[in-house]
Amino acid sequence: MRELIARLEGSKIREVANEGLGRDDVLPFWFGESDEPTPSHIVQAAAASLARGETFYAHNLGLPELREALRGYSAALHRDPGPERIAVTSSGVTALMVAMQLLVDAGDEVVVVTPVWPNLPAQPSVLGARVRRVPLAPDARGAWRLDLQHLLDTVTPQTRVLLVNAPNNPTGWTLSRAEQQAMLEHCRRTGTWIVADEVYERVWFGTGPSAPSFQDIASPQDRLVVVNSFSKSFLMTGWRLGWMVLPQGQLDAVGKLIEFNSSCAPVFVQRGGLAALAGAERSVPTLVAHLQHCRDVLCAALAELPGVRVAVPEGGLYAFLQVPGCVDSLAFAKHLVARHGLGLAPGAAFGQEGEGWLRWCFASHDPARLTQGVQRLRGAMAL
Repeated sequence: MRELIARLEGSKIREVANEGLGRDDVLPFWFGESDEPTPSHIVQAAAASLARGETFYAHNLGLPELREALRGYSAALHRDPGPERIAVTSSGVTALMVAMQLLVDAGDEVVVVTPVWPNLPAQPSVLGARVRRVPLAPDARGAWRLDLQHLLDTVTPQTRVLLVNAPNNPTGWTLSRAEQQAMLEHCRRTGTWIVADEVYERVWFGTGPSAPSFQDIASPQDRLVVVNSFSKSFLMTGWRLGWMVLPQGQLDAVGKLIEFNSSCAPVFVQRGGLAALAGAERSVPTLVAHLQHCRDVLCAALAELPGVRVAVPEGGLYAFLQVPGCVDSLAFAKHLVARHGLGLAPGAAFGQEGEGWLRWCFASHDPARLTQGVQRLRGAMAL
C-alpha cells in the first residue's frame, strides 16, 4: 500500500452512522440525501431499459441523446455550452476525480475553499498534490463568508487548480456573481484551472432557477471544469450518475480517463437520467419548495434553543450549527446517536474549520421529523 493512502482518514460521517445503522430508534440526518425515493417516472424509464435488455457497455462519454439533453438543460439555465463539451460519468464524485486526474500531477498545488465535503480535498491528495485550504469564516449569526482577497492572494501562478463547491456542503454558503467574476479573471491571469462543484446549483433558495454558476460568465476556452450530478436535484443519490462541462478540446482525454475509471455509466441508469431531465421543470421546483419549507422549519426550531448558533442557508441540503459545549464534534455526534437517537454529521468531517459544528441534513419527506429531532437535541443539551 502507498504510504499516502495509509495516511488518508476514513469518513467521520460514516463513523457516526455506523454507530446507529440497524437501530430503528434513531432519526438519521447524517447523510447528504433526502429520505424520499426517486420519482416513479425515472424508475420506470430505467426498468423499461432493463426490460429491453440494455445491459451492455455504452460510449465512454455517455449516450448521445443524454449528452444532447444535458446540453439543452444547461442552455436553459445558463448558456449553450455547444457540442463536444459534455461528458457523462458514473456519479458526480467520479467526475470530480476524473477532473483531478486530467489536471493534477504529483507535487502540484491545489487550493480548496473549506470547510467542504471531505472527498474534494482528498482526491488531489490521493494523486500526490499539495492541498492548501482557504477557510470560510462564520459571522456572529453563523453564516459563513469568504475572504475574497485572501483567496486571490493564495492563488498564484504556481496554483494548478482552484477547487470550489458552491452552494457549499456543509455551510450553505453560495458564491455571488461578483465573487465568481473576480475568481475567473484572477485565474485567467495566473493560468489556474477552476474546478467548480455545482451539484447543489438547483437546491437554491434565492432568486431564479439556479444559483450563480461559472457557466454564466465563462467562455468555452476558459480553464474551467464544471461538475454536476443527478443525485440531489432529482433524488437519485444511489443511481450514481453525473456529468461535467469541459473547455473545448478536452473531451477525448476525458473519454480515456472514464475508460480507465469506470468504462461508462450503465445504459439503464442513463435512461433514468433522460427521464429526469424531461420532467425537470415540473419536479425540481416542487422539490426545492419542499426543501425550503424543511429548511425554514428546522432553522426556526433550532433558533429557539439557547446558545445554538445557526444561520439560514442560501442553498444546499444542510443546516450547519454550533451547540454550546460541543468541542469534539465527532464524540458529541456519537453521543447524540448513542444516548438520544439523533444522527448528525460531525463538523470535523469537513476539515478543522468545521470542528465544534454539526451538519444537519434537512431533506425530509416529513418536516415533523425535523422538529422531533430538535426536541432530542434539546434533551441532549438538558434544556
